[in-house]
Amino acid sequence: MTPTLAERIARTIRQDVQSMHAYAVQPSAGLVKLDAMENPFRLPGELQRELGERLARVAINRYPTQCVADVIDALSRFVDLPAGCKLMLGNGSDELISLLALACDVPGATILAPVPGFVMYEMSARLQGLQFVGVPLTPEFELDEAAMLAAIERHRPAITYLAYPNNPTANLWDDAVIARIVDAVGAQHGLVVFDEAYQPFASRTWMQRMAAHEHVLVMRTLSKFGLAGVRLGYMAGAPALVEQIDKVRPPYNVSVLNAEATLFALDHADEYARQAALLRAERERLQRALCDLPGVHPYPSEANMILARVADAARTFAGMKQRGVLVKNVSALHPLLANCLRLTVGTPDENTLMLDALKASL
Repeated sequence: MTPTLAERIARTIRQDVQSMHAYAVQPSAGLVKLDAMENPFRLPGELQRELGERLARVAINRYPTQCVADVIDALSRFVDLPAGCKLMLGNGSDELISLLALACDVPGATILAPVPGFVMYEMSARLQGLQFVGVPLTPEFELDEAAMLAAIERHRPAITYLAYPNNPTANLWDDAVIARIVDAVGAQHGLVVFDEAYQPFASRTWMQRMAAHEHVLVMRTLSKFGLAGVRLGYMAGAPALVEQIDKVRPPYNVSVLNAEATLFALDHADEYARQAALLRAERERLQRALCDLPGVHPYPSEANMILARVADAARTFAGMKQRGVLVKNVSALHPLLANCLRLTVGTPDENTLMLDALKASL
């Protein structure tokens, strides 16, 4: 008898994969989309035309080689890469997270991160067969220093992720605590990865400090910069370390179109800086407005999102969606996030619509 497809899946697909939930993306057609921390601004028409002309000249019949080297050079200048450090590219920072798990998959290896945090840290660990240890934040979403240091001592993690700022809580943690965690991981021969996905909106970075710590890597993405559709991430650190991780990178993982769009964006970094400044100003306007709403508790933010606790997140989320505004109900991600919504900072008009929908839905 010919086996059914279900039987084939049961025999060939890993059991842990069968038990997993896929990364969920909410349908957003017809809604004000404020659920994914995207830059809401399109390029001005003149720059759209210039980008189209540049992409039209790209040799899409050739594998990406020199263009990738050009992007690495341009990004190294753009971020003021510290002397003696090296940079590698990924197809978004998601790929870099997967490559780190692959490169560090030694027997008994563990990946550690504060939780709630970015779900891909745990997902990449489990898909690679590694143990994941999540250390809960405090009720105010600060690092629990004692718990972090105890977990590092006990599990000796190969990789410790520190999202800077954190997703979904949007805050930057205490620098003195972070420094002690970095030292503790170093003493255990592990790596620390600073995930600076939201760096355009944050007041601090580890990019320059990284150079003094050979076990520290800094990872960023251009998604929040304004190129979420381009899929370009990068990671920097000591050359000997970056070169080892780069060995597991698929050849030609960054397309010629990704590369050319990135070079174009860096040529016009002033436009993206202007957009980021406007989003930071809108973030402050939203924070003030949310603080004035009875029954809403917004948390400090250094990203292009604000975490807010409400009385009934499910009802409020549904009410906002019914009124045409899509945000993210993160309540189910971790017990500390009970009744929390994550609100992406959009354009001034979008933010006004979001506030109106939130007021009407509380």
